[in-house]
Amino acid sequence: MAHWKKISGGLSGISVGSRSNVWGINPDGAIYRFTNDDATPWHNVPGGLTDISAAADGTVWGVNANHEIFRYVGDQDSTGHWKKIPGGLSGISAGSRSNVWGINPDGAIYRFTNDDATPWHNVPGGLTDISAAADGTVWGVNANHEIFRYVGDQDSTGHWKKIPGGLSGISAGSRSNVWGINPDGAIYRFTNDDATPWHNVPGGLTDISAAADGTVWGVNANHEIFRYIGDQP
Repeated sequence: MAHWKKISGGLSGISVGSRSNVWGINPDGAIYRFTNDDATPWHNVPGGLTDISAAADGTVWGVNANHEIFRYVGDQDSTGHWKKIPGGLSGISAGSRSNVWGINPDGAIYRFTNDDATPWHNVPGGLTDISAAADGTVWGVNANHEIFRYVGDQDSTGHWKKIPGGLSGISAGSRSNVWGINPDGAIYRFTNDDATPWHNVPGGLTDISAAADGTVWGVNANHEIFRYIGDQP
C-alpha cells in the first residue's frame, strides 16, 4: 500500500486549492495548471513566478523573482492572465479570495486588505514560510524552524501561538488539514494532539501543499510530483 502516487511532469513548487485546482511552477519559473488528463496532465499558463498559491475557491496568486505580486484573472482581463497588485513579497499564500497572506524577503508578514489605497496590512512577527487556509486558519514557520499558528486577538500573549516541533515548510488546507516538511524533507501531518502534535508520513519532499478538501500534493528534490493517496493502493 503506497502513500503517494507519482504524477507525470516536473515541478519545483506546487499549490493545491482543491482536488480540481492544482498549480505548480518549474525551476525556470514556468507556470502550470493540472488538467487531470492523463495524456497531457499539465497546461502551461503564460507568465513566470517563483512562488504560487491556489485557493479552494479558484483564486490563484503568485510572486516573481522581482518580488512583484500578481493575481490570476484568466480570460477576465484582455491585458493578460495576471493582474499586478501593488507591494513586494517573496512568498504568498491564498486560502480564499478574502484570506491572502504573504512575507517579504526580510520575513515581515502581510495580510491583503483588498483596499486599493493600502492593499497590505503588516502583522507582527517574522516568518520564512506562511500558509493561509480557506477557513481563515493561518500557520507559519520561521528561520529557526519554529512553528506558529495565527491566533490574532484571541490570545493576549500575541498574534502567534508557538506549536511544538520543527519544520522548514508548512501548508494548511483547513484547521484540520495541516502538513509540513522539515529541513531533511521528512513529512509530517498535524494531529491536534498536544502530546504528539505531529505524525510522520513516509516519503521525502521539498515542497508540500494541503487543500481544504483533504487533497495533498508534493514535489521532491528531483522535481518529481506526487499526490497523497494514504493507504489506497
